[in-house]
Amino acid sequence: MTNNDILRRIRYIFDYHESKIVKIFALADYKVTQEQISRWLKKEDDPEYQNCSDMHLAVFLNGLINEKRGKKDGAQPAPEKKLNNNIIFRKLKIALNLKDDDILAILNLAGVSISRHELSAFFRRADHKHYRVCKDQILRNFLKGLLVKYRPEASSTTEFK
Repeated sequence: MTNNDILRRIRYIFDYHESKIVKIFALADYKVTQEQISRWLKKEDDPEYQNCSDMHLAVFLNGLINEKRGKKDGAQPAPEKKLNNNIIFRKLKIALNLKDDDILAILNLAGVSISRHELSAFFRRADHKHYRVCKDQILRNFLKGLLVKYRPEASSTTEFK
């Protein structure tokens, strides 16, 4: 999955307009324009399309955490320069204040069943012996489950690929 695809899916799940996305970036103390957002949300075959960098997606996810959970006092955490699915999954878990049972239920909404041990392996440090890389399929199904949970009326007419 590309960063642009993840941004598009999160935008659709929570029904965010481009102006709202600009505000979410501002919550992470980062300034973007609606034009930048618009280019990131376009499909890859559009000539106006622009790639969303790992750093920009990390800033957005930090802003989403601030939006959903409230902004902490002090300096904002520095955005990661390199993202992977495990980091994205963890940031979404934090933003939505999800426990393991909540995540397992969301994955079940997408028709995926994994064990609690498999799930916890995604949130371990990369150097831990039980760490497991979160593949695109798991993240894609988690986002699909979020769509079913937060926009049930739209989930029946939309099929994420």
